Parts: sequence; structure tokens; C-alpha cells
Amino acid sequence: MHGNFVISLDFEIYWGVHDVVSLESYRDNLLGVRKVIPHLLQLFKQYEVNATFATVGLLFFDSKEELLTALPEQKPQYKHRELSPYHQQIELAGKDEEKDPFRFALSLITDIQNAGQEIGCHTFSHYYCLEEGQTEEDFKADLISAKKIASKRGVELKSFVFPRNQYNESYLHICKKEGFTSFRGNERSKIFSVKTVGKETFFRRPFRLADAYLNLSGHNCYSKEEMKNGALINIPSSRFLRPYSQKLALFDKMKFKRIADSMTYAAKNGLTYHLWWHPHNFGTHILKNLFFLEKIFLHYKQLNRTYSFESRNMTQLAEELNK
Repeated sequence: MHGNFVISLDFEIYWGVHDVVSLESYRDNLLGVRKVIPHLLQLFKQYEVNATFATVGLLFFDSKEELLTALPEQKPQYKHRELSPYHQQIELAGKDEEKDPFRFALSLITDIQNAGQEIGCHTFSHYYCLEEGQTEEDFKADLISAKKIASKRGVELKSFVFPRNQYNESYLHICKKEGFTSFRGNERSKIFSVKTVGKETFFRRPFRLADAYLNLSGHNCYSKEEMKNGALINIPSSRFLRPYSQKLALFDKMKFKRIADSMTYAAKNGLTYHLWWHPHNFGTHILKNLFFLEKIFLHYKQLNRTYSFESRNMTQLAEELNK
């Protein structure tokens, strides 16, 4: 029984961070995505790595005019209005991708398609499933809009990544009814349990940071039986790949060892290891981030040769498990 190496990327550009940072303060990271994705696709090809780009539906559009004709019939009425792109962000969107590279990304989606990498779903509007003011009916309407625009671009959405990893069982059943086969769940440890935006506490953050360098929460690797136990195939996160930080650069060897040790554990024991991040995390210090990722891929190739550790995107793994 071989283990699996899964990579997923939350592809959202500005739709996923607009409620946290201003466009001006995060401009370099967001523009850097357009440099990062071609490099990522090249690395994936070079090291024979399959990845899932979980993409926000709003990025699929060719123009603002097209976008405005395809909005969901029902929209979430979040208590915290800034979470909704319908509140202000869509009005601020430019005419098209050339005028607004932060809110449109059809050319990048096409590049991902042409590279043979999977495009998954990150909801239509970067939808928050645990926030006050939204309903199951709103969520279903959001999924329908995401599927429609993806289908228009020749993409069948099968894998799912919940924004901010917020979900519950009822939303998983909605996903299943809409044809999704897998999703990315959360690590088992309590330090990774999901809270709503308003209830997120500072208490767990230092533990999460320390866990990126020291094994506090375990290897977070998963057996086939664990992943099949639910409405959808659950391919939980093993590790968020933290981007390069000048302040923490001295600890990069520890960060790499933390990831490599868990990958090795998964390979030796026939388990799945799931690494994820956002392209905009690599938007600055691009070369340093890519160099670190390439070290991970070199380790993967060693495990592939020694233990038949296999790279799978989310849908490939779900199909394997469903057999």
C-alpha cells in the first residue's frame, strides 16, 4: 500500500483577503501571483507533481459585464458585512483582467488548465459557511453559480476547499448533492479547530506558529479508511506551507525538517500527506519561496523512488479511494 502526496492551493487573489487587508497594503503579494503561478506550473511539471488549484468562481470571468450577469440569485447576508464581496468589492471591480488583475484571473486559469493541473472549487464568492447571517440555501446558490461559470470554461468541479476551512456536516451533504467528491478537512489537533471570524482568538496562533517548526500536533497524516469516513472523501490538511519570513529565516531548516519528517512518515506507513498554501503567499520573496518548495519536491522524489510515494491531486485520490 503506497502513500500519497497531495497539494492544494487556495486560488483567490483579492477575493479571499479583502476583508482583512487593504488592496494597497497587499498589492505586491497580489501582483506577484502572476509571476508565481507560471513558476509553480513549471516546478509541478519538472517534478511530476499533481496539484489542485481550488479557485474562487469570481476569478473565472472575462469582464465585469459578464460577472454581473452571473451572480447567485441568493446572497449571504453576513452579520459582518465586510465579509461579503457583494457589499462593496464587486462595485469596485475594474472593467476586465487587464484593468483589474486583482479580481479577474481567466488567463491564469487557462494556464493551469493547459498545464494539466486540476481546478477545484473554493466557492463562487469566497463563502464563509459558519458566519452569522448566511443560510444553507445561500450556500447552494453559491455552488450553482460556481459550477455554471466553471462549466462555461470547460471545467468540471469535483474537489472542494472551504474558505477559512469553515464547514459542517450539512454543507458537506449539499456539496455531495452538487456532484463534489472530495474536500480538504482540518488537522485533528484542537489548535486547528475552526472558528468564525469574530470568534477567532489569539490564543492558538502562537501554537500554530510553533507547530510549523516543532512537532506539537503530530504528523497529521491519514489512512484511506479515515478519509472515506463521511459524506465526501475527506483529504485533511497536514501542513500549511508558511511563506518565507525575514524574521524567521534562521528557523527555515527546522520548518523544512518538520515537513520532510512527516512526509517520510506518510511514505513509510502508506498514509496521505496534504500540503497547502495560497499563491499570494509566494507573491513576495518569490525566489526564496520557490527554492524552499523545490527542496520539498526533491524530498518527494526521493520518497517516490524509495517507497513508491505517489503525487495525487484531490480528485485523483478520491477516485482511487472510491474504487
